[in-house]
Formats: sequence, structure tokens, C-alpha cells
Amino acid sequence: MTAPRITSFEVSLLAEDLADLRSRLARTRWTDWLPDSGWSYGVDADYLKRLCKYWQDGFDFDAHVARLNAFPQYKAEVEGETLQFYHVPSRVPTARPLVLVHGWPGSVVEFLDLIGPLSDPEAHG
Repeated sequence: MTAPRITSFEVSLLAEDLADLRSRLARTRWTDWLPDSGWSYGVDADYLKRLCKYWQDGFDFDAHVARLNAFPQYKAEVEGETLQFYHVPSRVPTARPLVLVHGWPGSVVEFLDLIGPLSDPEAHG
């Protein structure tokens, strides 16, 4: 087995993709909901409409892309699968390597608040 080729990358969000998403959200065709059903039969209709509106007008996609790109990211193909990962060495020379792996339906967002304290504990108290 040969060593995987590792390449660096950053998350990007094209303006036209964001415009397309916002346009599709604006064109959502809402179905009739059972009155006062809440979460009994799936997602609460009012909640889903608020969430759709938030993604359309309130969610700061650029801030979240910047947060994802705050640490160096890489891709490697292993046995035909593309793995994406952060590699953030500790500032402590004697620190042991740590691998954090998320499950489905999780994402690296679960770890973003941990990376700083784990890689540079002195700076984070």
C-alpha cells in the first residue's frame, strides 16, 4: 500500500451557489400542515418555516466558512475514500497525538471549540 497523497484545502462558498440556495429557499412551496400538530408527525411546521427564513436572511455563511478555515485542513484518499481532516500540532512538545473522529450525522463543527484548548492549553487556561 502506498502512502496517501495529502493536499491542503480550504472550504469555499461561491457567491452564485449561495444566491442559488437563497433563491430556492425563497421559492419553497409549503404544504398544508395538520393544525396544532407540533412535532407529533415530524418537524414542526412553524419551526421549519423560521429555520428556512433564517437560512435565507439571517445565517452568516461567510462567518461559518471563516470558522471552518481557522485551522489548517487537508484531504487524503485512502482506499478510494476521500478523508478530510484538520492537523493542528500541539504547542506542547511532550503532548501525545490525539485523533478526534465524528460519526454520522456529525461533522467537524463538533470539534472546533476543542481544537484551541487541546493544541494550546496554556493560551486557553
